[in-house]
Amino acid sequence: MGAGGFSMLVAAPGILTVRIAHLFEEAVGLDPDPAMLAEGRRAAYERGITNICWVQAVAEDLPGAAPRPYGVVTFGQSFHWTDEARVAEAVCDMLEPGALALIVHTVEGRPAPPSPGHRRSRTQRSRRWWRSISDQPGAPARASRRFEPTASKTSLFAPGSVRPWAIFAPGIPDLLRDSESVLSGYFSMSSSAPHLFGDRVEDFASEVRALVRSRSPEGIFWDWPGDTEVILARKPG
Repeated sequence: MGAGGFSMLVAAPGILTVRIAHLFEEAVGLDPDPAMLAEGRRAAYERGITNICWVQAVAEDLPGAAPRPYGVVTFGQSFHWTDEARVAEAVCDMLEPGALALIVHTVEGRPAPPSPGHRRSRTQRSRRWWRSISDQPGAPARASRRFEPTASKTSLFAPGSVRPWAIFAPGIPDLLRDSESVLSGYFSMSSSAPHLFGDRVEDFASEVRALVRSRSPEGIFWDWPGDTEVILARKPG
């Protein structure tokens, strides 16, 4: 059995699952959006990865959606969109023992690298652009919650578990995105996954492309997503 045993990863579009599946005997990728799962399968196929089982479900469907013991459960930029207390309790019961890892991009309080010379896509201004798109007809209702690391840490496990702690890894300092990459980034977020738009998804995509063109005529943005924060909570054995 690989490092820590089985691994279940809730990550859209499966990027995290594909990247660390080789560390485990078996990995399970869970996502509510069929397009995200298809992208995960495609990425795994291109890399010759065959030990991932893909499950269409939300985290609140656990443990029924993927009933088995696990050594590691991870959430990539998604735990804060769940019913945290309910999901954390389910995950704790599924570990044998093991660790829960919340993997997120953290900008606040982290030193930003210098710009490589292109307009930055993730700024307060880009958030205003995103809000303006979210107000367009057909866009999904904006979520009322956002990730707060210190708040989420308090709901990870029941009393008796090891207190959560966080580690940081440097983010990519020179990531450049074109309009399609910016669009895929929006679609990868839990608050704007493609299935939320129904038959208006192409209308929304056109709005994003037009907005990107209006802000960057050359069609290229610099994106510093922040440093990678890994919040760990361990179920002792």
